[in-house]
Amino acid sequence: MRIAPVARLEGHFAVPGDKSITHRGLMLGAITDGETRVRDWLRAADTESTLNAVRALGASAEEDGADVVIEGVGIRGFQSAEIDCGNAGTLARLLPGLLAFQDGAFELTGDESLSSRPMQRVSKPLELMGAQIETTSGKLPMRIEGRPLSGITYELPVASAQVKSAVLLAGLGASGRTTVLEPLPSRDHTELMLQAAGASLARRPNSVSVDPARALRLPEVEVPGDFSSAAPFIVAATLIPGSRVTIHDVGLNQRRTGLLDVLERMGARIGVLDRRRAGAETVGTLEVEHAALDATEITAAEVPRLIDELPLFALVAACAHGQSRVTGAYELRLKESDRTEAIVDLLRAIGAHAQSQPDGFTVQGVPARPRGGRVDARGDHRIAMLGAVAGAVSRDGVEIEGAESVAISFPGFFDLLDTLAHR
Repeated sequence: MRIAPVARLEGHFAVPGDKSITHRGLMLGAITDGETRVRDWLRAADTESTLNAVRALGASAEEDGADVVIEGVGIRGFQSAEIDCGNAGTLARLLPGLLAFQDGAFELTGDESLSSRPMQRVSKPLELMGAQIETTSGKLPMRIEGRPLSGITYELPVASAQVKSAVLLAGLGASGRTTVLEPLPSRDHTELMLQAAGASLARRPNSVSVDPARALRLPEVEVPGDFSSAAPFIVAATLIPGSRVTIHDVGLNQRRTGLLDVLERMGARIGVLDRRRAGAETVGTLEVEHAALDATEITAAEVPRLIDELPLFALVAACAHGQSRVTGAYELRLKESDRTEAIVDLLRAIGAHAQSQPDGFTVQGVPARPRGGRVDARGDHRIAMLGAVAGAVSRDGVEIEGAESVAISFPGFFDLLDTLAHR
């Protein structure tokens, strides 16, 4: 797909539901007693994998307009099944926590991309709890046989919401308290949803603990707009002169919105309106206008709050004045692609100056539109969206190989971009 240069972006819109919250709502709804309505769920390839998974495990899940209604089977009610996780890393890493204490046997598989990603980071702490897990050289396929679990105190080697969530979910079915210690705060959608469902949870600045649960009830999960899906339009409107966009009903969980803080210190013009609560989450409206930007540095302490937005930050850095640097982002190399190399290759392909580092990258910014060119998304939805924004910002346009990968998280992305674009 070729994305032509855009003169300006303008309009009011909303983005699809949050992927992380949709995954968790579907999985937690499946183990509740009673009915859970997941409102405005994200319909995308990743979340459809999770919907299919909970059905295979025995829960009833029916679509009702923009919602999904799940009839849960209780904490320990899953039936043995083979689960195809597709490309959904969140599903592959959270679900083992729920399966490890069930009375059954399970196998998790995935597509080629997901099958290349490490799973020992999840299997190791679960095995310390007593789980019976067999991986394939530390990757999928993964086989799990349910066993009695014991609560543990586990210190995360690196900040990871997925690993934290897997351990906490396993703690629901373990004997004794389970505690996860975090080196840095990571996204907390799981904790918020567990509290809403009635789980006994204790939260401290660097740790979270959960006690065994006999039953959970979660009548409703409100899914706000996904901040990571709003981010491409935030960046594009910031970089393209004359742009002004308003994004309604966006999730503004403070552990997800690090990009806003980074852009603000670079000089961006972003206003937050109508901040409010929607269920357990914070939502609001964002107004974004074009602004000239100065370079900045992102260190390890900030990385967990904008890990999915670091590809877009790289493009921002390429159009800012001065040299920007990201450090402490080892996790970028363990995503759907080696995102560090994918980012640097993409920037170079469009005429920008970037250099990879073991734990991040540096970008020498030029306050002008990049040239454009041809880029490879490498089957990674975040890189495909980066390529699209680069095309809109560029002088000559960008041709994206593998643009269809955006369907993993945002099937209507290109249509929305075209609607807002003035050429």
